[in-house]
Amino acid sequence: MTDPRSLAGRFPKDFLFGVATAAYQVEGAVRADGRKPSIWDAFSKMPGRVHGRDNGDVACDHYNRLDEDLDLIASLGLGAYRFSIAWPRIIPDGTGPVNEAGLDFYDRLVDGCGERGIRTFATLYHWDLPLTLTATAVGRRAV
Repeated sequence: MTDPRSLAGRFPKDFLFGVATAAYQVEGAVRADGRKPSIWDAFSKMPGRVHGRDNGDVACDHYNRLDEDLDLIASLGLGAYRFSIAWPRIIPDGTGPVNEAGLDFYDRLVDGCGERGIRTFATLYHWDLPLTLTATAVGRRAV
């Protein structure tokens, strides 16, 4: 069996190792600071759709454990973090006013990564359409 620590030497010296997450799967805090439901919040609570009706209500609680999670990424020696921005957290109704508390979370995330020497890569849409857009044709045109 190969020692995983020796594998890094097989990559070019400028190769960037990192981790990636999806907001719905890690953030939790679905009712915090103005976030509104997404299509995944509704879908995961429908009988027979998701095993055990598991959902993202708490998930990994990344929203509340941000500093601890970023410390973990840094402790692993990883240089990059690809995350997604939860549309229902920054524009809760899908259109209209921006939720400043939601933006503050992502500001803290990006700043925290920078302080730890971690490069950030943001995904702007990762299948978490605000639920309010499903009642209109806007959701189909906007995405």
